[in-house]
Amino acid sequence: MPFEWMVALRYLREGRVQSLLILTGVAVGVGVIVFLSALIGGLQDSLIQRTLGTQAHIVLRRPDEMPRTLIDREGGAGITARVERPAQRLRSVLQWQQAMDAIGRVPGVTAVTPTVTGAAFARQGTANRAVLLRGVDPTSFQRIIDIKARIVAGRFDVTAADAVIGVELASALGLTVGDKLRLVAPDDRSDVVTVRGIFDIGNKDANERWVFVSLRSAQTLLDLAGGVSTIEVRVSDIFSAEPVAVQLTAATGLQADSWMRTNTQLLVGLRSQSQSSVMIQVFVIIAVALGIASVLVVSVVQKSREIGILKAIGTPTRRIIRVFLIEGALVGLSGSVLGIALGAALALFFASLATNPDGSSTFPVNLTVALFVRSACIATATGIVAAAAPAHRAARLDPVEVIRYG
Repeated sequence: MPFEWMVALRYLREGRVQSLLILTGVAVGVGVIVFLSALIGGLQDSLIQRTLGTQAHIVLRRPDEMPRTLIDREGGAGITARVERPAQRLRSVLQWQQAMDAIGRVPGVTAVTPTVTGAAFARQGTANRAVLLRGVDPTSFQRIIDIKARIVAGRFDVTAADAVIGVELASALGLTVGDKLRLVAPDDRSDVVTVRGIFDIGNKDANERWVFVSLRSAQTLLDLAGGVSTIEVRVSDIFSAEPVAVQLTAATGLQADSWMRTNTQLLVGLRSQSQSSVMIQVFVIIAVALGIASVLVVSVVQKSREIGILKAIGTPTRRIIRVFLIEGALVGLSGSVLGIALGAALALFFASLATNPDGSSTFPVNLTVALFVRSACIATATGIVAAAAPAHRAARLDPVEVIRYG
């Protein structure tokens, strides 16, 4: 065993009470970091899944039509100009197949699907409801939104003249799987579809209004033959959605709206949670560092005579410094192992205290290997940094003085 390691381990064994106390402090600090990080991470994942799990990360469409300038003539005596914004009508994305190819090549994009979205009416007998018609390609759309996992009756089948509707709309119109439903577009185009599935995505408005049909059916109803109104995109990192949207606009010339722009309040909430977690971790790390440093300073004072003897017999200063740095690293690493176990146990216990009606945890936790490794690295690095000051103090000791005066 190297000399520095042997001396460091001996010092730790001799001060068992001090070592046990500081290990406990480090373990508690790391446990707090693991527990809070797992809890906040789990809440963020749950919030993201409940909100962004039912929408595309980026939606591309044709840019709005530009305002036009109108000239008003007032009895020939004067001329004034006013700018009037034209009514925005449903328009197809030009050359959307080529645009999808270009979008798929942008780094960070994981899925792309064409959609036709427009207003319509759903009629069943004398009942009439305004709905949002969504024509989709079921294979590619499934990679954007996992509708199959939210089907509560029937199946997600929008081939031919089939449709999938929400539970609220089904209840309002008295529909079940296999029933017929008439869809009417604003220009009186209509089509009769068969309800093949009923979904529940946890959003009452969407459950009341969304009607999924095939891409061809929506194109016919909304008078968009061969075209699509939007292209929906999913990205690998949700927090990179806005930069990716900028790249997509540059690559295609289309207007790209990311969830970060359309859900600013959600973004603020997620960032506030992350910043709160970081601030708590910083204060915990400071407390752990002060604890390690104080114990090692006491150790330097207690071992002054031994350090002086080591220096007197020719032990280099750098090796004395390494002894205390190794002590700090060992305390940090050992405490992190205990703290990770403590934090994980607390997180799992807390998650089991309350459950939702569907059996899922009310307070989900996100325990990952990355969290454990990061916590161990933080604790070890903190131990080394905290040991730096005591190590330099030990290195500055004058061997003659400490041997003579103790």
